[in-house]
Amino acid sequence: MHVPDGFFNAAVSLSAGVVAAAGVAVCLRGARRELDDRTAPMAGLVAAFIFAVQMLNFPVAAGTSGHLLGGTLAAILVGPYTAVLCMAVVLLVQGFFFADGGLTALGVNITLMGIVAVVVGWTVFRLVTGSVRSRPAVVAASFAAALISVPAAALAFALLFWIGGTAPIDVGTVAAAMGGVHVLIGIGEGLITAVTVSTVLAIRPDLVYGARGLAAPLVLRGADGDAVVTREPAAAAVPRRPGWFLPAGIVVAALLAGIVSFYASSSPDGLERVAQDKGFIGQATDHPLAEQPLADYGDAGGIPVGVAGLIGVGATLAVGGGLFFAVRRRGRDEVTGLESGREEVSA
Repeated sequence: MHVPDGFFNAAVSLSAGVVAAAGVAVCLRGARRELDDRTAPMAGLVAAFIFAVQMLNFPVAAGTSGHLLGGTLAAILVGPYTAVLCMAVVLLVQGFFFADGGLTALGVNITLMGIVAVVVGWTVFRLVTGSVRSRPAVVAASFAAALISVPAAALAFALLFWIGGTAPIDVGTVAAAMGGVHVLIGIGEGLITAVTVSTVLAIRPDLVYGARGLAAPLVLRGADGDAVVTREPAAAAVPRRPGWFLPAGIVVAALLAGIVSFYASSSPDGLERVAQDKGFIGQATDHPLAEQPLADYGDAGGIPVGVAGLIGVGATLAVGGGLFFAVRRRGRDEVTGLESGREEVSA
């Protein structure tokens, strides 16, 4: 659902840019509390994984395809603030390296695919897991949250198009079309999210941010009736670095982008199909970087899509990894400064 240049007037594009910038600024501060020795390296991997899976368009209806948005998946794995930053990194790499998503529409894309999808997905996830504390509940909540987040972002697009779209299309028509096709895409989103979360839970449950604290302690009663806690809650476990999980995840992302991407559906995605059917696809303008070699994932420069995908995974990992470690270091420095201040006051 990458919005191209030309769909929105200058006022909406600028306003969405301001919202996106403000949201990223808030998330930069919030991510300092989420990023630790587990989530900082995981966040870079999650961004690279989302980039890779977004290349894998899957058919959802005759002549229409969809792809992962990834905001809910990122929120569950590394936290909602960090998830918005993950999506911003992915969209920046796609926009500037691969001419995927308009540059003037970058604020719109971050707002829709980052902020809206993450907020809605994380809210649904927390509502479902709030009263049920088990791994199956986390997986089921992952599916439901991801499914709902996609049509929510699509309806937000329809709202923005009603406010400042460049074509005189009835908002109800756009909303119905966008909502309908993106419910189908949301099912695919939910399945991918649930399978990914379930896999990580099975291998390294401590790396799933949304599952921290969900495992209740096992309590046994002694002969005198006193309760004895024999297993600590997950939240109390000592944080471990991702270790071998990180290179293994990079290999998976590379295989998806480098090999599986050759088999992705070539049909237009949900937004493009709706724009064609409703007559506003002609409002899209050429991307200013459409002639660079990696544009359209290598098609402009005759580069195989798998090679372009590998470059994209590497670029996303580098940009995201650098950002997340910098944010982590800033948060650690703030904690150290506070502790030093307390010691000076105590002295």
